[in-house]
Amino acid sequence: MPAKRRIVRPVEDQDFRPPPRRGDLTAVTASEAGLRHIADLTAKETEGVTLVEPAEGGWVVVVEVVEDRRIPSSGDILALYEADLDLEGNLLAYRRRARYRRGSGDISYGRS
Repeated sequence: MPAKRRIVRPVEDQDFRPPPRRGDLTAVTASEAGLRHIADLTAKETEGVTLVEPAEGGWVVVVEVVEDRRIPSSGDILALYEADLDLEGNLLAYRRRARYRRGSGDISYGRS
């Protein structure tokens, strides 16, 4: 019996994820969509996602954004942006929830 051949995809294809099916967002795909939307809308550098949680009819994603670079970097001004996504990852609304200096400690973040 001949040996089975193993098909190996090129390295650049190994990170490819097909888009989620309609209404099939996971926390990971919701965070990716929220990060992308906030980066596109603010045209600023994102630091990362700080919160992802399911909400009625979709997801809430909070992204930390660098609003103003300073030297030294401990003086950078950061902000938290909240994005409301539907079940397909479409942006319904976004808002800046907080603005603070990097390293200032725990900030007050209130969701309404």
